[in-house]
Order: sequence, then structure tokens, then C-alpha cells
Amino acid sequence: MAYWLIKSEPSKGMWDLIQKKGKKGYFWKRVRNFQARNYMKKMKKGDKCFFYHSVDERQIIGVVEVTKEHYPDNTDDSGRFFLVNVKTIKKLNRPVQLSEIKSNSKLSKLALVRQSRLSVMPVDENSWKIICTAGGYG
Repeated sequence: MAYWLIKSEPSKGMWDLIQKKGKKGYFWKRVRNFQARNYMKKMKKGDKCFFYHSVDERQIIGVVEVTKEHYPDNTDDSGRFFLVNVKTIKKLNRPVQLSEIKSNSKLSKLALVRQSRLSVMPVDENSWKIICTAGGYG
């Protein structure tokens, strides 16, 4: 199993939409960055992802799981981008703020710290455990 972080603007309501879709999950959409796309191609069913609210909130709010591996994004006329489906696992007991992540030296290699604008990124196992503990998940 691999670990990831996926981002959405809170105003888009993706967390609630994914949650409403239940066990089947819902597609993660409109990724238009090639590096993020390449990460999506590596996602496997059962992989876990932190769900991050970007823009004003800048915090990890929950955990989702990949339910369907990459497939063509029908909103992309070029055919170069993909979707993955995810389902909610749990909202964190306490959101983990970006400022908290940046202040923890053990998380300094995390892509979120180095490439903050990327919408999909890998998370190493040690960082996953640290953030889960901080958020009361586990």
C-alpha cells in the first residue's frame, strides 16, 4: 500500500460529495498538472490519501481510500489526463495545519512542504504515521 495527499479547495465541496457517494467512492477530477497526473497513474486500489483543504484553510482534514485506479478523464479533450475514484475513510479528530507540518523537522522532506501547489503527491510511511498521530487518526 502507498500513501498520498490530494488537495481540493474547500469551496468545491469535494469532501462532502465524496462522503455522500459512500463505499463506491467518487472521482477525483480536473487534475491538469503532468507531475500530479503521473502520481495518479501510480495510485492503486486500497492506497490511502490525506485529504487536504487548500487556499484559505491549508490543512489536512481527513483520510480517503482509492477505490478505482486511473481511467480517462472525459472532461479532457487531449486524452492526457486521468481520474481516480476515492471514498472517505474518516475525518481527522483534529485538522493538521500546514504551519504545523512545516514546523516539524521530521516532515521537512514531505512534498507538501517543498511543492505546496501540487494537487497530488506521495507521502512516505513515516510522515503518514506522524500526521495521523497529530490528527488523532489511527
